[in-house]
Amino acid sequence: MEFGEKLQQLRKNCGFTQEQLAEKIFVSRTAISKWESGRGYPSLDYLKSISKLFSTSIDELLSGKELIQIIGTDNQKKMKNLRELIFGIFDCLPALLLFLPFFAQRENDVVRHVSLLVLDIDSVYIRTVFISFIGLIFIFGIAELALQNFQHEIWLKYKTPVSLFLSIFAVVLFISSPLSYAYAAVFMFCLLVVKGILLIKRR
Repeated sequence: MEFGEKLQQLRKNCGFTQEQLAEKIFVSRTAISKWESGRGYPSLDYLKSISKLFSTSIDELLSGKELIQIIGTDNQKKMKNLRELIFGIFDCLPALLLFLPFFAQRENDVVRHVSLLVLDIDSVYIRTVFISFIGLIFIFGIAELALQNFQHEIWLKYKTPVSLFLSIFAVVLFISSPLSYAYAAVFMFCLLVVKGILLIKRR
């Protein structure tokens, strides 16, 4: 007997409707329907809730093949969540450029290292572009962290490409700037490389 059939049988034996079962384990009725029809499996956490509710073991609910599949899916989901968390943190880190001495500035034949906020830039326009762009990356990073569980299709599809685009553009922006921006360029490039490694390992 497949997991879906076992779940349906246990639910009916206890006199629960799909909606009542959903309320007891804090999922939607659609999720219960999906599991019972064999179109998906619950996560390990929900499996524990189900086994506890019906006073049965996970081994009795699942065949060995089903359990291996769920564990594999669960691990993939955890790795995806971890990668997205790292992306969000890395997109917040460029804000350090505003406050830490990543930029070389010559003053009376002496080279000092200063932050972007203190850096003497002749053009107000260029200063505004740099600070605004760093702020944009930071805001996007905050959004990534705050919306970890947001499941809208457009957000899921574009958040990683947008994160990569912002990092690539930042690297190009600093590389094409004066030599005094080299440390900032290296810093942004390192963040981009780590993101790339995480995406390659996903495959």
